[in-house]
Amino acid sequence: MAYVYKKIVGGRNYYYLRISQRVNGKLIVKDVAYLGNSISEIEHKLDQLSQYKNEIRKSYRNIKKFVQSNYYLEKVKAEKLKKNPYFENKIRKELEAIKLHYNQYFMKLNENTKKETFHHFLIDFSFNTTSLEGNTINLADVKLLLEEGILPAKHTLREVYDLQNTEKVFFWLIEKKPLINEKLIVRTHDLLLEGIDLRKGYRQQEIRVFKSSFETSPVRYIKTDIKILLRWYQKNKSKLHPLVLAAIFHHKLEKIHPFADGNGRTGRMLMNYLLIRNKYPPLIVQKKRRIDYLQVLSKADSGDLQGDDPKLYNQLITFLTEEMITSYWDNFNI
Repeated sequence: MAYVYKKIVGGRNYYYLRISQRVNGKLIVKDVAYLGNSISEIEHKLDQLSQYKNEIRKSYRNIKKFVQSNYYLEKVKAEKLKKNPYFENKIRKELEAIKLHYNQYFMKLNENTKKETFHHFLIDFSFNTTSLEGNTINLADVKLLLEEGILPAKHTLREVYDLQNTEKVFFWLIEKKPLINEKLIVRTHDLLLEGIDLRKGYRQQEIRVFKSSFETSPVRYIKTDIKILLRWYQKNKSKLHPLVLAAIFHHKLEKIHPFADGNGRTGRMLMNYLLIRNKYPPLIVQKKRRIDYLQVLSKADSGDLQGDDPKLYNQLITFLTEEMITSYWDNFNI
């Protein structure tokens, strides 16, 4: 495997092409070429290394990820960001590097290229967001379903609609760009649950979320609590960092739990819509991190619907930033 390795000497960066391979059961690691001390030189230097072209080609996607992410990270570091109480400095810089790449590079690509990339993102997003709620269709079958319309064998139509609705609602949001209001929250939920659950609109029964550390809003107060959430949003939409705004909005909606089913899917969809509205890319909460996700959500449960104390939300913000870093470079590094 070939990859770019960075050494820091005297405060300066030095880049090398490093190759690792297993020989007789032992892992051999060797720096085979110096690539300069500027991230912008790397790809040009790699083109000149004809003796390693096969190794470079096999690992090119990861090499490009390193080059792109570090190039924009260096640009962010030069800006000297102000401190933000919701973020650790290092992870905040990585987040802003993503925003720069997304707006300065990705959003300037050909419209068809962007559309294809979003479709590929939606396969990954749909698989993970529905799997978090128990959908059992695997990633390969999700791809066949959403790309070619091939129905997976031995799965219910409920699970199929779950995935198809996710794709439909995501593109409806980014194309129509509706305002953030009560009508949108209810409409997003109803479209996500189309053909899955007949209970549209706010729930009519009291519920308790299994193993939760919070009380959901009583039925008679759901509409009132949604209005409190939206007032909080209007008050803070220009004050809070967009990812902080989207994350806290998501948590508060989950705490209200306004619907009989589909609260998590609705919350994650609207969280991504808020990010996109604010010129940040969408993110994916991975199925494999479900337990971590539920734990960081629960850390903020002691807060009320009008609060946004950084101490309550730090872990959730860190978690979601990590998920964006992973999902962005996996899906938008083209």
